[in-house]
Amino acid sequence: MSGAQALTTFARFRTPEHARDRWPRYAACGVLYALATLGALLFMGPFLFAISGSLKSAAEIHVFPPPLLPAEPAFGNYARLFDLPGVYFARWYLNSLIITCASVLGTLVTACAAAYGFARFRWHLRDFFFIVLLSTLVLPEEVVIIPKFLLFHYVPLALFGHTWIDTWWPLILPSWFGGGAFSVFLLRQFFLQVPRDLDEAAVIDGANSWQILWQILLPLAQPALATVAIFSFLTHWNDFFHPLIYLSMVPASCERSIGAT
Repeated sequence: MSGAQALTTFARFRTPEHARDRWPRYAACGVLYALATLGALLFMGPFLFAISGSLKSAAEIHVFPPPLLPAEPAFGNYARLFDLPGVYFARWYLNSLIITCASVLGTLVTACAAAYGFARFRWHLRDFFFIVLLSTLVLPEEVVIIPKFLLFHYVPLALFGHTWIDTWWPLILPSWFGGGAFSVFLLRQFFLQVPRDLDEAAVIDGANSWQILWQILLPLAQPALATVAIFSFLTHWNDFFHPLIYLSMVPASCERSIGAT
C-alpha cells in the first residue's frame, strides 16, 4: 500500500460518515446566530438612540426627522449636566445609590435567614406561613401603600416623637424584614436542592445552625444570591412610586433622620 492510499484509508476511518452533513448544520447555526444578533441590535435600538441623542446639540435634537448620529459628538453635554443651576444630579445619584445598596443588603440578609428557616427547620404551621408568604405576590402594592404610609407616620411619631415620612427609612426598612416573598421563595428552593447530608456531616463536626448557613449553604448558593441581588438592585434603583409617596413633603424635615434627600 502506497503512502497516499494509507493516508486515504486513515482519513476514511478518522472522518465520520456524516461529515458531509455538517455544513448544512453549520449554515443553520450561522443563520440562527445572525438572527439573534439582529434581534439584539433591534432591541438595543432605543438605548443606542438615547446615547446618540445625548451627544447631539440642541439644534439637532429639534430637527425632524431626527438624525441617527450627531454631526459632531458633544461629550461636554455630560459635564454640563452636573453644572445646571438648581439641579443636583450628583447628590440625587448618591442618594439613590445609598438607598439601593442598603436595601439590597437588607434583602440578602433577611431573605437568607427566612429561606433557611423555611428550608431546613421543621416547625408548627411552617407550610401554612409559607403559603401566606407566597400569597403576597398577588397583592398589588397600591393596595397596601396607604396602610404603610400611615404606619411610617404614626408609629415613629408615637415612639420617637417625629414621623419617618420624608426620610429614607420607609425606602430602606421594608427590605430588612424578609426582603420580599420572591427573594425568600428563590433562596428556599435553592436551599432545598442542597443535600441534607452536608448539614448532618457539619453537625457531627460540631457546627451549629448559623455555621451551617454561613459556611456551607451560602457558599453553595452564590448563583441564587447573585440573582436576588441583581433583581433587588434593579427594583430599588428604578423605583419611582415609593419615593414619590414618601419623599414628597418639605425637604428640610429630612435632616431629622439619617440624611437629607
